Amino acid sequence: MKRPGKKAATDRSFVVALSRGLDVLRAFHPNDGLLGNQEIAARTNLPKPTISRLTYTLTKLGYLTPVPRFEKYQLAPSAMALGYAALANLGVRHLSEPYREELMRETGGAVAVGGRDRHSMIYFGQSRNGLLGVQLDVGSRVPIATTAMGRAYIWALPDDERTALLRELREHYGSRWARMRDGIERAGEMVARQGFTISAGEWQDDVHAVGVALKLSDGTGPYAFNCGAPAFRFTEDRLINDIGPRLVTMVRNIEAALGGVAPQSKKPDNKKLKAGGRVRVAEGIR
Repeated sequence: MKRPGKKAATDRSFVVALSRGLDVLRAFHPNDGLLGNQEIAARTNLPKPTISRLTYTLTKLGYLTPVPRFEKYQLAPSAMALGYAALANLGVRHLSEPYREELMRETGGAVAVGGRDRHSMIYFGQSRNGLLGVQLDVGSRVPIATTAMGRAYIWALPDDERTALLRELREHYGSRWARMRDGIERAGEMVARQGFTISAGEWQDDVHAVGVALKLSDGTGPYAFNCGAPAFRFTEDRLINDIGPRLVTMVRNIEAALGGVAPQSKKPDNKKLKAGGRVRVAEGIR
């Protein structure tokens, strides 16, 4: 988890203390249970004395519950209520549920919808059966750079926002970025040709998935859907020739139901297509 950057540090309207307090709450992941100050400090890259003051304050405010026996904390109902309130306001989560359930039954894959959470995508809607080996649920995070959902999100962004995000990812991943950048470029080409992205073992060796972005006309989002399964169920050929087109159809139907924008028929312009039609990320983040 990153500390506020230089721009935030010089922004007189930016409240650093609030930012750090929210970082503490964000340190708790699904299935974590309890976290101690040392674990929170490691996840937030903040000094332990600072974490001690923040957890004390959040406890007094009712957002954390201390467990003295283990010298740790868990999220309190007040903190969880914020998340549930946010979910309740996401109309796409509720409206997409029957579409997700239908595609899950048709393909045998898990179908999810998510939005960006810094360098990750966070699931806020999930449809899966108990037989699948993909054990992700609402609140789970997956990386933007290597997943089908994340790559679909990247290529749905306006040019300036995409460039800024890719620069952040380059700084975050360091020496690992070159390989990830190549996968993102390939995803851009596939979106231009077929409207979806794939990730075949690039996030986890045994997981294959397709991703499609959802664009809305009300200024929210973009969001992204995926449909994934263990690799032996979703071969790369099936991803491209079956699952991908199905997911594109599903998302376009959801966009229509939500009053979203119509799918664009032309390929991206913006000087990203060079010789041979190859999509390139901006030179500044290579």
